[in-house]
Amino acid sequence: MASELRELTVLAAHDGYKSGRFTARQVVEYYLDRIQRLDKDPNGPNLNSILAVSTTALAEADALDAHLKSTSSLKGGLHGIPVVIKDQADTKGLTTTYGSIVAKDNVPKEDAALVARLKAAGAIVLAKTTMPDWATSWHSTSSISGVTKNPYDLVRDPGGSSSGTGTAVAADLGLLGVGEDTGGSIRLPSFFCGLVGLRCTPGTISRFGLSPLLVPQDTPGPMCRTVTDAALMLDVLAGFDERDPYTATAVIAGPPKGGSYAANLSMERIKSARLGLLEGTLGPDSDPACHSVNKVINSALKTLQDNGTTLVDVRIPDLAQILSLTFTYPQRSRSDLDAWFARHTFLKTDTKAIYGSKQYHPALDLFEDIALGPGTPERDPTFTSRLLARDRLQQAIISLMAKYELDALAFPDCQIPAPLLKDALAQRWPADTFPTNTLVASQSLMPAISVPVGLTQDQTAPGLPVGLELLGLPYREQTLLELAYGVERIVAARQPPPL
Repeated sequence: MASELRELTVLAAHDGYKSGRFTARQVVEYYLDRIQRLDKDPNGPNLNSILAVSTTALAEADALDAHLKSTSSLKGGLHGIPVVIKDQADTKGLTTTYGSIVAKDNVPKEDAALVARLKAAGAIVLAKTTMPDWATSWHSTSSISGVTKNPYDLVRDPGGSSSGTGTAVAADLGLLGVGEDTGGSIRLPSFFCGLVGLRCTPGTISRFGLSPLLVPQDTPGPMCRTVTDAALMLDVLAGFDERDPYTATAVIAGPPKGGSYAANLSMERIKSARLGLLEGTLGPDSDPACHSVNKVINSALKTLQDNGTTLVDVRIPDLAQILSLTFTYPQRSRSDLDAWFARHTFLKTDTKAIYGSKQYHPALDLFEDIALGPGTPERDPTFTSRLLARDRLQQAIISLMAKYELDALAFPDCQIPAPLLKDALAQRWPADTFPTNTLVASQSLMPAISVPVGLTQDQTAPGLPVGLELLGLPYREQTLLELAYGVERIVAARQPPPL
């Protein structure tokens, strides 16, 4: 049975349920067993990706099995699908800490909007996953959970801030995962953990019930082992919610063609696609870590080109300077967090108080910068110029795509593979210097998807996942999923971790 359930997909699970080969209860039991053996047992890998496990998951599975037996129909698009959820999202009756020791006893009385949508579609909320305090790191460093291990190499970090979701889904501790992406927090762990990670246009999925980091850039989304699963998950997550005004703009884009984000997935789209290779996103080959990523990316791009994809070299003048200028966490995040704290008075704190009491992981330099920032962004004399630079960045990207008739921009999500945990703890890279490319989409408010394209082969750090990021136009998530599906099928590079 275990071999049949390993790396299960949504469609394979539903086929198994309907044919009677296995039940939702058996699938939940499979994941609970793996969580205990691989995540919790100190004699095992002890991945440390799971914070809280549902006590009702088996009962929910039994109810879904009974529903299928009595009606011969599935409850919804994610019937019986166990999901792990980043601890940034409120879950009714299940501890939610936002990665912080400050909220260690918080048990929400209401589900986040996306959690409610998952449950309505028949999904089973299996567990909450680790994250750094208030999502303020590229790494897994958290005051409540410490560090989370990368399942491909246990001395390496899985990336942040959706650290636990990255590790848990890659290690097959759940079928689907929910992450949240402000500066790259879905795509970076997906890159480091060999997953498909989708950053949606902000407003595609409601943020109601999630702690914020930088409201204009915040967006939850799927982290999955396949593109099809990500598309099917987005069918459930996307939609208008009056409690999040940003979702009103997504209505303009309308529903996906064919009625599902998975309706038109085929290899043909990538074969006729035009991808813009963005200058400045590959690290120097003289750096062994960068070279190992470059080698995988270039090999994948050649495979795509050999199958018909057109590759076009493009550049944005002064890109590094623009990204530095549009990095607005120190100017705005304290205001967004404090507004959230004011609505959650039971925590009896705010950003400055947490900083003053040192109730955060000591490796979180970004949190420190945020806490010492202005109380409101208007107090920062550079804030207006930063917003104007964000507009210029977005216009530059759209102009490139129009000029060269591009379907997407393409580059590695990060210039290096998963870093060592000891380097993350030693703060080898200040937050604003970490060699990630995910800021391009985040700070232009664009959607992007990461898809695995291979493992590093160098002797110093072999077998580490590398992902290709595809950046598209606002509300063109369906196009990105179709392109990513072609990459997934043609490059065919993902391998499970060697646990």
